Amino acid sequence: MNGTKDKIKEAFQKWLNKIYIPFTKKRPERRKKFETVSFEKVAPLYLINEKKNEKFLDDISFPGVYPYTRGVQPTMYRGKLWTMRQYAGFGTAKESNERYRYLLSQGTTGLSVAFDLPTQIGYDSDSDLALGEVGKVGVAIDTLADMEILFDKIPLDKISTSMTINASAAVLLSMYMVVAEKNGVSLNQIIGTIQNDILKEYIARGTYIFPPKPSMRIITDMFEFGAKEIPKWNTISISGYHIREAGSTAAQEIGFTLANGIAYVEAAIKAGLNVDDFAGQLSFFFNSHNDLLEEVAKFRAARRLWAKIMKERFNAKKDRSMMLRFHTQTAGSTLTAQQIDNNIARVTIQTLAAVLGGTQSLHTNSKDEALALPSEDSVRTALRTQQIVAYESGITNTIDPLAGSYYMEEMTDQIERKAKEYIEKIDSLGGVIPAIETGYIQGEIQKAAYDYEKEIEDGSRIIVGVNKFTVDENSKPELLKINEKVQEDQIKFLTSIKEKRDNNAVDEKLFALKKAAQSNDNLIPFIIEAVKVYASIGEICDSLRDVFGEYKENLII
Repeated sequence: MNGTKDKIKEAFQKWLNKIYIPFTKKRPERRKKFETVSFEKVAPLYLINEKKNEKFLDDISFPGVYPYTRGVQPTMYRGKLWTMRQYAGFGTAKESNERYRYLLSQGTTGLSVAFDLPTQIGYDSDSDLALGEVGKVGVAIDTLADMEILFDKIPLDKISTSMTINASAAVLLSMYMVVAEKNGVSLNQIIGTIQNDILKEYIARGTYIFPPKPSMRIITDMFEFGAKEIPKWNTISISGYHIREAGSTAAQEIGFTLANGIAYVEAAIKAGLNVDDFAGQLSFFFNSHNDLLEEVAKFRAARRLWAKIMKERFNAKKDRSMMLRFHTQTAGSTLTAQQIDNNIARVTIQTLAAVLGGTQSLHTNSKDEALALPSEDSVRTALRTQQIVAYESGITNTIDPLAGSYYMEEMTDQIERKAKEYIEKIDSLGGVIPAIETGYIQGEIQKAAYDYEKEIEDGSRIIVGVNKFTVDENSKPELLKINEKVQEDQIKFLTSIKEKRDNNAVDEKLFALKKAAQSNDNLIPFIIEAVKVYASIGEICDSLRDVFGEYKENLII
């Protein structure tokens, strides 16, 4: 074996010195340096790594087997395709319900709910702080009545629902559970995911309400409740998506996201939960960026690293506790307002990366999302992109088709190694919350984002249609516009609900919730009781604000 290895190295050096380098002197390469989108150097050629063969069972192995590098299911897409979701929500619950039913009629296999900004940060539509934001970036949900309309005629025992909500996640999940039971669907039948990842809000997104400690308490309460009452539901989707959208590299996305995952597991264990009782309901949410091969390697590295963390750090015993299952969304930050049809090509590359990387569910962005919420036509094209990849590309016929590529295995190792270094650095700082409070994580992302934008500005990184291959665009695309009357109508509906409900019951349930927040009781049953009497999201969150206070961001300079 060593003789063969030496011969390959000798032949490689001969090729490099006698053929490759002389050729580049005659015909210079296109660029002085070749890098991934995350600034990682790319060699002209990769060779077989003998150590990978020696460590095959430890590092790569087989699909459905630890460390899950090649996928969490033994058959992957040969058995079942990923869930095809389309992230949607705008205006009122009625309008969004119509969009969901349209998407289901077009072949979507799961729903993904976008909520408006007031809902995300726990304010009612009639709040002064909600002015101008109602129904704009998602659907407005004030009370259980809105949630009943949102899921009207949608079979909650058959459709998987993902909800992108964090600070107020406990309230929205409680509403969803009450709607399910009112429609005759038992809680142990509902399937889906609630994002519920507050740490990345402090890092990269900003829709937080409460300080870290009470926020972590609410999340662990949801873990405990979920393990007992909603076993098919993922009670958190630990999100790297927004970290990447903020400008991180691939390795940072994985490192910071898994560090957040570690923090949630530690908090749950500290609260008295057994790791194998809740870890199987943890899921992840990643970005699929433009560098196809780096992204595939990123997904493979994330699975392997998380499996090792759960096994070695937390002594997890169940296979499902070690499986990193994830949803993917194509990269919104890569969409351009210029030549929007080019975005279809970008989304196709990103779709291929997610599927080749073994995602469990996928949302594909629409071509016009750099300008507005997607139109019905563009969202259909985005869905068709997934369907063409699934049924026409051939890449779903075999499992982990890029495995064994010299470059792919080297890149997988490299991302895992760099992500692990970030986790070790965060550990040395005392964990994620101190790393957030000192600005370490935000600072690392800011540096990467700055370097990326600088390369676009100086032209060393080409963005087609933006800094090269530009055209004069005269015609404007048809865009979806939210009627300004939405806020007025939503406030009228909320007012009517508050007038019709039993306000004494509302006061009683909100008082009970506040008392529970002052104790160590699990908050979820109290939130459910408040939801049932049509207490609003603002009233519920205000009750908790009175006890927990609000988080104020430290400025990172």
